[in-house]
Formats: sequence, C-alpha cells, structure tokens
Amino acid sequence: MKRPHVTINCAMSADGKIASPSRRQLRISSEEDLQRMYRLRHQSDAVLVGIGTILADNPKLTVKDSYIPHPKQPLRVILDSKGRTPPDALALNTVSNTLILTTKGHKRAYEGPHIEVMECQGDDEGFVDVKKALELLSQKGIQKLLVEGGGTVIWSFLEEKVVDDLFVYIGPCIIGGKDAPTVADGKGIHDENVLPLKIIEVKQIGSGVLIHYHPC
Repeated sequence: MKRPHVTINCAMSADGKIASPSRRQLRISSEEDLQRMYRLRHQSDAVLVGIGTILADNPKLTVKDSYIPHPKQPLRVILDSKGRTPPDALALNTVSNTLILTTKGHKRAYEGPHIEVMECQGDDEGFVDVKKALELLSQKGIQKLLVEGGGTVIWSFLEEKVVDDLFVYIGPCIIGGKDAPTVADGKGIHDENVLPLKIIEVKQIGSGVLIHYHPC
C-alpha cells in the first residue's frame, strides 16, 4: 500500500492522560515542546485529527508564526465519519486548506474553496478506514502526515500498523480519573498480543521528557 510517512505526536501526563475526565483540553506541553510541535507541523504536508478532537478542543491545526517565522501551513485533515464538523470550526478558517473525510452518505457542503469533503470507505465499526484514508492522502500528494489525536484515532493508526514514528511528551503532572482520555483509547487489545515499541531516543525537553518510539 502506497501511503505517506506517518508520525504520531502527543503529550500526556505522568499517568498517561491527554485531557481531563470531562475531556477538557489541558496544557501539558512546556514552551520548548510547543516549539517542537509547531516545527513538526511546519515540516509536515498534512496534520490529521479525528472529529472528537474538533468537537472537544476546536483546534486551528495551523503553525503559529510566533514559534516558526514564515511558516508553511499544512493541509488540515479531519476524520469525520458522520459529517459532524461544525461550519464554524476553527480548523475550517482560511489560514490553510482543510480536507474532511467522511463515510458514504455523510458528505455535506461547506462554504469556501479551501474546504474539500471526500467520502472514504468505512471500517467494520463505521469509522473512516485508516488505510483507505492514507491511500487517498497519498493520491493527493501528501508525503509526510502528522497525526495529533485523539486517543481513538491514534489507536486506529497503531492497530493498523501504519505508524513510522511515535513521539510522546510526558509532562510533570498527574490528571487522574478512570474515564480521562489516554494516548491510545479505542477498543484496545483483546488478548496478550500487545503492540510492541522500540525506544529510539529519550531526552528532557523543558520540564518534561520526550520519548521517540518506532513501532516494531
């Protein structure tokens, strides 16, 4: 399968949480890690999130010029199987182009030539099929894809074994809560066959620690 190079980047607390139990976004990354994150976006052809991230956090998914002078804005990709992206979502602003991938029968129209909506094959659970999405992105010339979340989307990419690099920043904090979102949510494993990772590098960035993994 021809696909882009896929990098997952995320920040979590020391207990593995990426948001509060109410799913409210929290500042976990240090200033130094934010600089690294924006540099990753700047170096990527596209940045991808799921609809859950759009509805919970309403991110712009752009590169701030206060961190990267004269940035190259990546294509913003939203996996939105049921077509729930609000027309006023910040990820639909005119700073960059946006591609929304839905499943068959859920395509809807948005204002502006910078917004494209495409139907993509769904998986067994009714979500956008990750491998089919990667094929579409490859056909559109995307060579470097940055995946930022949320936990269900990250799990899908890891489960399908289509991840090349995984960066996890661990902030010096505890969030707690058994229902708080984690780096990899989704359905998880059903037996003892965990998804193994190889540690490539560990280094301190600001007040936290960054671990670079390669999936085995």
